[in-house]
Amino acid sequence: MVQAPAEFHSARHEAVVALTDDARLDAVASVLNDAGFSVRKASDAGSLAEELEGNRAAVVLLDAELTDGYRWEGTPVLLLVDLAGDFDLARLEPWGIADYISRDAAPRELTHRVETLIGRARERRRIRAEAEFLRESLRNVSAAIRGTNSPQQMAGHLVRGFGESLGVDHVWFTTFQDSRVPRISAQWSLPGHAKLPDTLGAFEDEAREQTTSLWSAAEALAVPDHQTDQSAALAEDLREWSGLGSVRASVALPVGEGESALGIIWIAQLEKPRDWSRAEIALIQHVAGNLAHSLIQGHLISAQLQVLQQLRELDKAKTDFLATVNHELRTPLTSITAYLDMIRDGAGGPVPPGILSMMDVISRNSDRLRRLIEDMLTVSQQDASGNLNLKQVELGQVLRIVVAALRPLADSRNVTITGADSHEDVKVQADEAQLEQVFTNIVANAIKFTPKGGRISISFMTAASEAGGPCAVVDVMDTGVGIPEQEIAQVFTRFYRASNASSAAIPGSGLGLAIAHDIVRRHGGSLELSSVLGEGTTVSVHLPVDGPQADETDDDGADGDEAAGAPQTD
Repeated sequence: MVQAPAEFHSARHEAVVALTDDARLDAVASVLNDAGFSVRKASDAGSLAEELEGNRAAVVLLDAELTDGYRWEGTPVLLLVDLAGDFDLARLEPWGIADYISRDAAPRELTHRVETLIGRARERRRIRAEAEFLRESLRNVSAAIRGTNSPQQMAGHLVRGFGESLGVDHVWFTTFQDSRVPRISAQWSLPGHAKLPDTLGAFEDEAREQTTSLWSAAEALAVPDHQTDQSAALAEDLREWSGLGSVRASVALPVGEGESALGIIWIAQLEKPRDWSRAEIALIQHVAGNLAHSLIQGHLISAQLQVLQQLRELDKAKTDFLATVNHELRTPLTSITAYLDMIRDGAGGPVPPGILSMMDVISRNSDRLRRLIEDMLTVSQQDASGNLNLKQVELGQVLRIVVAALRPLADSRNVTITGADSHEDVKVQADEAQLEQVFTNIVANAIKFTPKGGRISISFMTAASEAGGPCAVVDVMDTGVGIPEQEIAQVFTRFYRASNASSAAIPGSGLGLAIAHDIVRRHGGSLELSSVLGEGTTVSVHLPVDGPQADETDDDGADGDEAAGAPQTD
């Protein structure tokens, strides 16, 4: 049984006797004194209040005239009444008075009634104390279950907590085969008792059906004494499967969620029968409900962590693969371009004009392959490390360098670039090399997707960011082919190419804007794109003047994409 805290009582009971008849008051007090009580007397309401104030008597004997409508709580009261009179016994209930006796009762009867009343009060206090002790113990069990995501640890907290709180000999718990929870089993045995055999888990098919019936009925199967109660099939089966022929009392409790049971808890007491109280059953059902919820949540969290770990491993494998492939591709490509240059320089003798035109095709495609390799290498490097070499950078100078490098490409397509020579001095904390790559990708895309005779306009200025701090804004507007409205949301996804770019056979890998988007994001900024099909695209880069926050520079690379006014750089 549960061991409750010690009850507060003295060896010599204290009684308060309050009667308006002095002779009867002395007589009752004398009877109680002879029975071993320490008696305090009161003859009116005022003296009764004084005797009760600050003292907790074991019992109060009271005249009906002195109740004064007061509700007695905590202290048992024996009312002395005139049974021959017209006293209304129904008045006892609202007053909280425990019992009554005739004023003319014999001394032995009076003493017996007082002792019985005290005994009942003591038993009620003991039961309340045990219930509170059990409630607090099982509350701690629930807290321990909720405090971990490990299903096995939850099961361990449950069986140990039930065993120690309920004072039983064995507690066993197992889950059934169910996608909502993992397969686990746990048991606890009182020190000095052998553990239950593993064969307890071999009855799943038989137990699941009966346990689900209990769960559907929202019941626990409590058997006070197996020697006298043979009607509980599941309880008898559990006793047989356990190999413990001496089980006297047990509880089989379903653990479930929704319409079916997830598992079963078995609590066994070996030598003595036990009347399982409604409070005990209600409390262990409550803890079992917490266990079911926590098991399901913990199982989901564990599955999510496993998926996350697998994704991280796959991402690392992808990054390693890209780095390896880039290296293996770059090495032979370097040899190809080197020998092309040597042949053009006449190292092998004069080259016929027809061969030169073929070599031009090889050279152009070698350049395309080189740029693709460089983009892929950039992606793998960004995934592996998000480090930025931050310093004060003049944004206008970066743009002028980019435009100067790409102007030959623009001139070859008769595309005009304006605005990069703005004299406004806008400085930001950034990685200069990576910013140069951002704007190279964006402007190169604009050139590639702008028809001959088109225009590209570059502007930059300072403005307030959404967070309120200063930021630099760079807009690259072109009069290119644009992209379909429904595809704009995908243009920053790696390897994505707008449908009109693919149908027009415009070369590209779909990595240019993906890389630019990732670099800008790691700088704490944003990259936005708006486009009208057939009219052009505007790409806006927002960069915080003071640079990224510390946690932003540590982020992994994100997906990006190409767009049309700018789908991507080759």
